[in-house]
Amino acid sequence: MRKILDRFRAAGGSSPGSGPGTGTPTGTLRADFTASLVVFLVAVPLCVGVAVASGVPAELGLITGIVGGLVTGFLPGSSLQVSGPAAGLTVLVYEAVEKYGLAALGVLVLAAGLLQLAMGALRLGRWFRAISVAVVQGMLAGIGLVLIAGQLYALADAKAPSSGLGKIGGIPELIADAAGSGTALKAVAVGAGTIAVLILWPRFHRGAKVLPAPLAAVALMTTATVALDLPVAKVEVQGLLEAVQPPGGSEFAALAEVGVIGTILAFTLIASAESLFSAAAVDRLHDGPRTDYDKELMAQGAGNALCGALGALPMTAVIVRSAANVRAGAKTKVSRVLHGVWLLVFAVLFPSALGVIPVAALAGVLVHAGWKLIPVKDLVPLWKEHRGEAVVLMVTAGSIVITNMFEGVVIGLLMAVAKTAWETSHVHVEVRGLDDEDSTPVRVRVLGNATFLRLPKLVDELEALPRERVVELDLSGLRHVDHACGMALATWTERHNAVVSHEAGATAARGSETPGSPDAPEAPEAPEERKILA
Repeated sequence: MRKILDRFRAAGGSSPGSGPGTGTPTGTLRADFTASLVVFLVAVPLCVGVAVASGVPAELGLITGIVGGLVTGFLPGSSLQVSGPAAGLTVLVYEAVEKYGLAALGVLVLAAGLLQLAMGALRLGRWFRAISVAVVQGMLAGIGLVLIAGQLYALADAKAPSSGLGKIGGIPELIADAAGSGTALKAVAVGAGTIAVLILWPRFHRGAKVLPAPLAAVALMTTATVALDLPVAKVEVQGLLEAVQPPGGSEFAALAEVGVIGTILAFTLIASAESLFSAAAVDRLHDGPRTDYDKELMAQGAGNALCGALGALPMTAVIVRSAANVRAGAKTKVSRVLHGVWLLVFAVLFPSALGVIPVAALAGVLVHAGWKLIPVKDLVPLWKEHRGEAVVLMVTAGSIVITNMFEGVVIGLLMAVAKTAWETSHVHVEVRGLDDEDSTPVRVRVLGNATFLRLPKLVDELEALPRERVVELDLSGLRHVDHACGMALATWTERHNAVVSHEAGATAARGSETPGSPDAPEAPEAPEERKILA
């Protein structure tokens, strides 16, 4: 045991705020033990809530949390962040289960985990930091909107439509139906009470130190439901071993479908991005060792591969649990591994405790979590300072709501690339010699980055130059010119100067042939003139 703890301490380092005695092995273990209990209490309602919202048995959320602690928590990467089922993947999992069935979920998660392992081995983890923050925020905002819309139905014990637009469009009808049903109003009261506790509980500092807000909210609403004998839907329990459904050969055959490949890529992209962005945020909360992004990506891949083999939910690093871990005083990996142990003990010894939890209470937890995914406070400052980034954020979020997760993220990435290309393709045109004699050429120098995005504006400026003057085009000031722009500029210059030369020659010819001119040649005979005209 001592050797194992020494390995943890060597890999985990320490965090700021270490009090007297916490630098000793006993003090470090005590801090990690306490932090693990806090993270466990935060994780239980979230694991169960994410599973129920994803349309899968509640036990699968606990299995993913257990794997996130015992497997991913033990591996190198980030020392203090905690992994498990996340609200950010709820919408995608729900769509996948609806489309391909629960049995296929394990194959999807397993394939995503193997992809993460491959990307980590190829040292691609650091490249996820290059993803536009606006796309990530838009992705989370879109997830939050769809999650809130879907959980509003669960608040009233009603079934939600499958599409994001269907969820949002059906809200007026949901309100009307709930208002006329006493049972639905009781469920709504449970959900609303959960949200109220989540908002107010952190202000009760003494209580917040004992119980995390999600657990306090679910515990209070569960107690109220049992005490008042409210007729609301409860979480269905089937047992931990019964919930495990390893994928079979028929499920692996589904990998040949194009839609399945897109879902796997969406799982991989979103889970990896959320985990690595969470790692960057957690690194800012402590002074211990920084995250190795490639190793963390492989740790997430190993966890997801095992979750897929067990038929469980996909995992990511979760900022809520990770922040709770750091703030509770965790020093090493022991805290996140122990939180997995407590989840396993709870799932094995107290599975029936899940059966008394109201679904509406878990829906309230997820509505609150979905709202926190939407960067409401950041949107107005972002619009004022970086309007293009704000547009990318809103387009990404709206695309996820209108289409689906994968297509929405792809649209957001394309928007970010297009915005960057537009902003970097600045072109400046310097014109000299306009006031010189008409016989001298106009000198035009183009500076900056000339791409097809700026070509219309560039050609408009060139077309505004005098049509009767020769133009000398200097492209030496360009840092970059793409093929389309280079060809267009060369063609325009050649055509413009050819027209000027032709018109100048025609004018000279007409001037020399003017009747009465002293230098005018004698008129040819009529037959010769006809020959020329012919």
